[in-house]
Amino acid sequence: MIMGVDSLNLADTFVLFLALAGPQKVLLSFARLGHVLDVRSLRLVAWTCSLAAAGVGVVCALTAPWIATFFHITPASLALAAGLTFFIYSVGLVLGVHFDSPAVLEAETGAPDAAHPLASGFREMLLPFVVSPLAIAADLLESLTAPGWAHRLVVAGAFIAVALVNLIFAWVFAPVLARAHVIVLDVLSRLLGVLLAAVGAELFLQGLAALGVLPGSGGH
Repeated sequence: MIMGVDSLNLADTFVLFLALAGPQKVLLSFARLGHVLDVRSLRLVAWTCSLAAAGVGVVCALTAPWIATFFHITPASLALAAGLTFFIYSVGLVLGVHFDSPAVLEAETGAPDAAHPLASGFREMLLPFVVSPLAIAADLLESLTAPGWAHRLVVAGAFIAVALVNLIFAWVFAPVLARAHVIVLDVLSRLLGVLLAAVGAELFLQGLAALGVLPGSGGH
């Protein structure tokens, strides 16, 4: 899943981030939010979350070497942690447990509030969009394998492009998302969970391979 330095270009990196945190993932969360907020508020949340996600992605891409050094993180350990976290999140989708849903977050932060759409909507979109675990992990890993600033700027540019794509989809489909039936959303989220669980497992296996744990893999 994580590309080598030789194949690092804007198109390939954009496709990678699009697969991990593109519209097929965030629109489901926006649709649930659309059952509480009106179209104008939903678009405002989409704009704010896209801007924040792009900012987080750029900061991670440009500072990945210093972050890794400060926290003593290796690419292998980052792959293991991200893969495990995302696998658990994806299994929750398959079982119908949405860790970023209003029902789960209500106890600590309160349910989405139409009277405060920006704050409550932004809170609901933190995990699936603004700080998506696998997207941030891929962002950091791509930057860590980059040979210099030029390639890290490519990673940052690809992340911004995906955030822009998510904004466009959320903006255009906002009127439709509010009408999406809960059963349809549940079926789609479970199907997506299966696919994302496989991605998380693959990333975890890559971390094991980098450590030389898997048979036939080369350790350091």
